[in-house]
Amino acid sequence: MEDQAKSRLVDLSQVIEDGMTTYKGLPGPHICDFWTREASAANYDDGSTFHIGRIDMVANTGTYVDSPFHRFAEGKDLSELNLETLADLDGLVVRAPYEDGLAVAAEAFAGRDVRGKAVLVATGWDRHWRTATYQTDNPFLTAAAAQWLAKNGAMFVGIDSHNIDDINQRARPVHTILLGAGIPICEHMTNLAALPDSGFRFAAVPPKVKGLGTFPVRAYAVIACQAGPCPSAQ
Repeated sequence: MEDQAKSRLVDLSQVIEDGMTTYKGLPGPHICDFWTREASAANYDDGSTFHIGRIDMVANTGTYVDSPFHRFAEGKDLSELNLETLADLDGLVVRAPYEDGLAVAAEAFAGRDVRGKAVLVATGWDRHWRTATYQTDNPFLTAAAAQWLAKNGAMFVGIDSHNIDDINQRARPVHTILLGAGIPICEHMTNLAALPDSGFRFAAVPPKVKGLGTFPVRAYAVIACQAGPCPSAQ
């Protein structure tokens, strides 16, 4: 039987749940009913019922993408981001375990071809998601690493950490450098360990909202499987 190329999807996003904390000091989302199934029943004669939910939350909730407007008042907001910077990107994983140190320096990317690619930094910090540890310290990129990525043409940069910048400093140079270069940032990613180092497609597309610089996304990767059935999706 002739082998056919197939693919599997890998989910790289955290689940958004009522009341959860993404970033210390910011309120968790409130998820509730706007229109219950019971209330809708009176509107139909055939037994149909429908549910309409409501969510009230700050934009920085769960796994989200920052656009330049997040940092710069004159920068592109979510509605102005080009899909080419968010979807169907060639993906690259750079592994920088937090046990080896929290700062991810430019040397971690040396020799990598990042031009036009989504560069995802896998630190393993996502294993602490929704714990006190997750909110205390964090793996981060150095300013020199951000400069290297911008200079070498990265299209998108993500990390499985609390913040792409060092939260113990009263400055955010990585956001400034990457967003200043028009490179979207994704934070609070997860499951990067399930990806190969390269050879996959990546997407993380927020809704097209005017006047917002950040919003949750369903980030995912598509991995091609050449021979036989793919392993189960993760």
